Amino acid sequence: MIPLTAAAIAAATDGHLAPGTDPSLPVTAPASIDSRHIHPGGIFAALPGQHTDGHHHAPAAVAAGAALVLASRPLPAPAVQVADVTRALGDLARHVAGQLPATVIGITGSNGKTTTKDLAAQVLAHHGPVTATDRSFNNELGFPLTVLRATPDTRYLILEMGARGRGHISYLCDLVTPRAGIVLNVGTAHLGQYPDGQAGIAAAKSELITALPPADHGGLAILNADDPLVAAMAPLTPARTRWWSQHPHPNGVYARDVHLTPHGQACFTLHTPEGTAPVMLRLTGRHHLGNALAVAALAHGLGLDHHTIAQALSAAEPTSGGRMQTIVRDDGVTLIHDAYNANPDSMAAALTTLSTMPARRRIAVLGEMADLGDHSARAHHQLGVLAARAGLDVLITIGTQTAPLIAEAADTGHNNLDIISVPDTHDAHEVLNRILRPDDLVLIKASRAAHLEHLVTALSNH
Repeated sequence: MIPLTAAAIAAATDGHLAPGTDPSLPVTAPASIDSRHIHPGGIFAALPGQHTDGHHHAPAAVAAGAALVLASRPLPAPAVQVADVTRALGDLARHVAGQLPATVIGITGSNGKTTTKDLAAQVLAHHGPVTATDRSFNNELGFPLTVLRATPDTRYLILEMGARGRGHISYLCDLVTPRAGIVLNVGTAHLGQYPDGQAGIAAAKSELITALPPADHGGLAILNADDPLVAAMAPLTPARTRWWSQHPHPNGVYARDVHLTPHGQACFTLHTPEGTAPVMLRLTGRHHLGNALAVAALAHGLGLDHHTIAQALSAAEPTSGGRMQTIVRDDGVTLIHDAYNANPDSMAAALTTLSTMPARRRIAVLGEMADLGDHSARAHHQLGVLAARAGLDVLITIGTQTAPLIAEAADTGHNNLDIISVPDTHDAHEVLNRILRPDDLVLIKASRAAHLEHLVTALSNH
């Protein structure tokens, strides 16, 4: 973090110093909203939570090394008192970003944001120091926390931007205006949060590129030429537009000669306006090809040459768990941990990947998808249809609400598929322990609310 005094933080957040707080108190480390993970010399933001109030944990945070507390009520600790801690974090991020020399990059889309952010961080690191969103902390809290981790040396500040409704991305861009922005796709994630369906999702995602500066001020929009809803955003941005595509494109970055390794990793020839170079990704799943091309278009637009881009993409490792993460057990069973989140598009991509990988048996463990609203029943039925067509040997569904719809549709569509329905992860664990054999391949996927990461942990500790 850029070093600030307590007085400067109070001014930036429209707050006031608590009695006894030294105005010249230096704050030299990033902020935290968890008293168990304090950066010594940093800020503890005392947020009111669903189960606990951060103000109760302020003494523990100070004891752990926090220099200053951001609070909304008086505390017996060095503090800046503000009206709203969440908004104050955003205001502080705006203040800090205004002092940074970094190129700010925003990334949004219904699917692939975190993987794209991870790839971009590794590719652009070849050009200079990078600060990027941790995991997928992409909302009104995670976004400013990322900004506050940046230092004067940061050359690229890569910010993942999530949205559960219109205006969310506009708010983030108002805090920190990106110079470059990537829109990956407009899918069905959080469809239940948008009364006007995909048109509403597209409008929400387009808030990123409408906030970019004009081309003559360095604005750069990276758009997916293969998604009609994204391609239609081009007239909305004042920035210079760069395209990426999985098909030949006259003015963009694209891929040719695409094929998958036996482990499901995409190999292709990267085409840029400057030249071509071979790429072999280390990420499992053909759908990561789009993420890689978006990063290649961004990096090319920022001045990296095509050879450096291709080599960096080929060397990039998966760094965020729970996204097509491959775990090979000692007994030869392979787990594909994709349980961080799920929606109809990402479920289809994961099943497609599973169908292409060699195994003694292909087993899909599918939980329920959240935030689909009135579309939920149809989406879960369609997921069962896809599962029946995916070449699976075993399908295990977990849940009691909409999971039965998956099993029912799969049973109708594939008479030879072994279908097992269980109510929870405990029962799923018992079933899998009983049936798994060496060389089985197991996909585990659901929305975050299903907590299937606990199942992955239990199976990994076999």
